Amino acid sequence: MSVPTVDGITKQTITTDRLTTRVLTAGPDDGIPVLFLHGNLSSATWWEETMVRLPDGYRAIAPDQRGFGEADPAAKVDATRGMGDYVDDAIALLDHLGVDRFHLVGNSLGGVIAWWLLAGHSPRILTLTQADPGSPHGFGGTRDVAGKPTTEDFAGSGGGLINPELVRLIGEGDMSTDSMFSPRAALRALVWKPPFIPAREDEFVASLLQVHLGDDAYPGDKVMSPNWPFAAPGELGVNNALSPKYALDVSRLVGGAGKPPVLWVRGAQDLAVSNNAASDPGTWGPMGLVPGFPGTDAYPAQPMIDQIREVLDGYAATGGSYEEVVIDDCGHVPFIEKPDEFDKVFHAVIGGY
Repeated sequence: MSVPTVDGITKQTITTDRLTTRVLTAGPDDGIPVLFLHGNLSSATWWEETMVRLPDGYRAIAPDQRGFGEADPAAKVDATRGMGDYVDDAIALLDHLGVDRFHLVGNSLGGVIAWWLLAGHSPRILTLTQADPGSPHGFGGTRDVAGKPTTEDFAGSGGGLINPELVRLIGEGDMSTDSMFSPRAALRALVWKPPFIPAREDEFVASLLQVHLGDDAYPGDKVMSPNWPFAAPGELGVNNALSPKYALDVSRLVGGAGKPPVLWVRGAQDLAVSNNAASDPGTWGPMGLVPGFPGTDAYPAQPMIDQIREVLDGYAATGGSYEEVVIDDCGHVPFIEKPDEFDKVFHAVIGGY
C-alpha cells in the first residue's frame, strides 16, 4: 500500500533500464533539478516536506531506492559493488528524466551514496548537501580516521549487525511502541532526538515497514567470523553494501575532477552517525550485549564524524570547499526536526549556484 503524500507532491512510477520505482517530484518540470536520496529503513516519503519548501524555480526529485518503498522487489543489491547499484540507479533515473546537472542532497545511507556520486560524477553535481551522512568509509568495523579495518574480515559490519527482533517486527507490520525493538520505538530512540515526535510519524513508520526483507535484501546475508562480534559481511543487501569491506576508495572522492561545494549539516545529538554511534559494536560492546568483547583497544568505536571531516579536509585541500553546520538539540534528520535551520543553510547553498 502506498504511503499518503503531502500537498504539492506528485507521485509517479518510472521505469529505467535499471529499476522500476516510485518517484516523487515537486516544482516546475523545467526547474533547476534537486535530487534527494533517502536513508536506510526509509523512503522518498521522508523528503516530501523539504521538497515542497524549496524556493521557486527548483524541481525536486526523490526516488524510492532499491530495496525500499515501492521499488521493484526483484531488484537486489549486489553488496560487493558497495553503493554501485544505487549510483547506477540514480544516474539512470536522471538520464531518463533528461537531467544533466543537478543539486544533490543525501541523508544517512543516501549520504553514503552521495559520496560515491561525488567521486564518480562530480562534473554533473552543482552542489552537494549532506544531512547526517554515513561515513565514506562505510559503517562498522573501522578504527581510525583513515578507515583502517578493525579485523581482517571486517567483523562487526554488514547484515549480521541487525537485530533480528527488529526484523521480525517489521515483517509483522508493527506500528506500536509495545517493544523497545519496534520500528516506531527505534525511530524515537535513535533517529529523532527525544522528546521530538514528527507530525507525520505514522507515515514515516509506514515507509519504514515497506523495506524489502530477506537474506538477499534487509538485513542481508552474513558470514560467521572467529572475530568478535562473530559475524562478517555477506554479499547481498543494503547493510552489506555499507560494510567497509566494499567501501569507496576515498582518494577518488578527494582527488576527483570537479569540485562542487559541499554543505555538511548534522544534528549535535545524532546517535546514528557519530564517533560513538548507538549501533556500532565498538559502542555497545563494553555493555556486555555480546559476550567476549575484546576491549576498546582491540575494537574501538568507529570515529565516523572524524572520518567525514578528514575526507572533507582532504577535499578542500585539493581545490574543493565545504561548510560544516551543527544544529543543536537535533538528532539524525535535521531537515525534519529543525526544518527552518536546515532550510536556511540549504537554500543559501543551492541559491548560489
